[in-house]
Amino acid sequence: MGLNATIRLRIQDLSGVGPARRAAERLAREAQLDETRIGRASILVSELATNIARHAAGRGSLALRASPGLLTVAAWDAGPGIADLARAARDGFSTGGTAGTGLGAVGRLSDVVDVTSTPGAGTVITAWLGHRPADAPDVDGLALPIDDDGPCGDAFATRVDDGVMTILLADGLGHGPSAAEASDDAVASLLTGPRRDPAEVLADAHAALRHTRGAAVSVACLDPVRGEVRFAGVGNVAGVVCGAGGARAMAAHNGIVGHQARRLQQFTYPLGARDLVVLHSDGVRGAWGLDAHPGLMRREALTIAATIIRDAERGRDDVSVVVARPGPRGAVA
Repeated sequence: MGLNATIRLRIQDLSGVGPARRAAERLAREAQLDETRIGRASILVSELATNIARHAAGRGSLALRASPGLLTVAAWDAGPGIADLARAARDGFSTGGTAGTGLGAVGRLSDVVDVTSTPGAGTVITAWLGHRPADAPDVDGLALPIDDDGPCGDAFATRVDDGVMTILLADGLGHGPSAAEASDDAVASLLTGPRRDPAEVLADAHAALRHTRGAAVSVACLDPVRGEVRFAGVGNVAGVVCGAGGARAMAAHNGIVGHQARRLQQFTYPLGARDLVVLHSDGVRGAWGLDAHPGLMRREALTIAATIIRDAERGRDDVSVVVARPGPRGAVA
């Protein structure tokens, strides 16, 4: 399944609330949600946008994604953070006097919600309206264009074969439609081909991208039965395994998939049941980390991806982050 048809709205002040609300309503209809959930989506996104404008001085974004039967919302800011999440989630509590009464409203309006906040660093809220299968692969992420109204040159997708999850993340060279064409073709080579190991997936993508400007591509196969992740990458799409012992970068080779990929070599790394695999494009600075946010590794994959973008986005390139755990969602507490 593809995961990255996402709209980003940067909230600078209260004038951004109306456009965010209208976008939520439109996408909720595209997701074919019922009228009740469409109304809840409108209020939910208005509340999140208002909170960013009032509490974070406009230093935040909303990302919205529609898929059949489901609207996904991510909101992040670099504001002061929330010192007491439990108190903020109580009905009637709102430091800004918003109509929806803060996090209490977010919880009531969403079918699933996840919140993390670090004092001094900001808050990330992810929410889902509609049906989200509990046994779906535990993987999610964001791919966002440098120009919020333009196509994204980064793309990603995942597939599961006999319990092995394969993730591909592509960063098309440059920006705009030509970069998007290259990354989309790389994704298609994963989704339409047979099950392959990472080096073989890269070889398929290399052949598929010869007519394009090319891309940096990384592929990871998470195998919970073997307790390992197999990885192959060409170009500057990073792969990292995060666990209790810290973060370990996975090895990739220089080159351009579709043009100059002399070595298609894969490597194998141990993968624990509670470990994370993170893939990201060079729109993210390499010096990111999760240790500054206690408990973050236990949050939703989308919450972690949004936090990394909030903390480490370069701001001069398309940006993408994918986060995955071995096994189905909810298998590890």
